[in-house]
Amino acid sequence: MRDLIDDLLEYSRVGKKDEIANVSLNEIVNNVLSDLKPRIDASRASINIDSLPVMSVHPRSIALLFQNLLSNAIKFRRKEEPLQIRITAQRKNDHYQFAVSDNGIGIDPSQHNRIFGMFQRLHNYKEYEGTGIGLAHCQKIVQLHGGKIWVESEPGKGTTFYFTLPTSQNEE
Repeated sequence: MRDLIDDLLEYSRVGKKDEIANVSLNEIVNNVLSDLKPRIDASRASINIDSLPVMSVHPRSIALLFQNLLSNAIKFRRKEEPLQIRITAQRKNDHYQFAVSDNGIGIDPSQHNRIFGMFQRLHNYKEYEGTGIGLAHCQKIVQLHGGKIWVESEPGKGTTFYFTLPTSQNEE
C-alpha cells in the first residue's frame, strides 16, 4: 500500500518543481543505471546505450522515464536467457525518436494500448511486483515534453518502447 501511495504522489508531481534544463541524456541514463546497479547485477543484464542527445528537458522527469522503462525490462525478463537491453536515439526531422529494447517476456499485442493506463497490470502481484503506475508515469512525462510513446512487442521475443521528444527544445 505504501508503494502505491508513493507512486501516486510521484505521478501527481510529474513536471512540477522540475525546471527545464539543458542536459545530456547519456548522463541522465548513466545516473539511472547507477541507481539500478544492484538489480542490473542481480539480473546479469547487458545494457548498450547509443550516443544520446543533449536536450532541454525536465531532468528529474526524464530520469524517472528511463528508470521505469529499464526497471520494467529487468522485471519482465526471461529467466532462462541473459537479459539484453539497448537504448537508442535517432533524429527524425523535428524530433528525436528513442527506443528502449529488451529480449524479455514480451507483451501480447492486444494489450499494447491498455498498459499505459493507471493501475493496468498484465500479471498478478505474486508473479511480478509493482503498482501498475509506471507506464502511466512514462506516458505523462513524454506528453509533458510534447512527445508520444508507444510499444512494439511479441510474447517471448521481447519489447521495444519508443518515445519521441521534440527537437524544438533541443540544444545541440
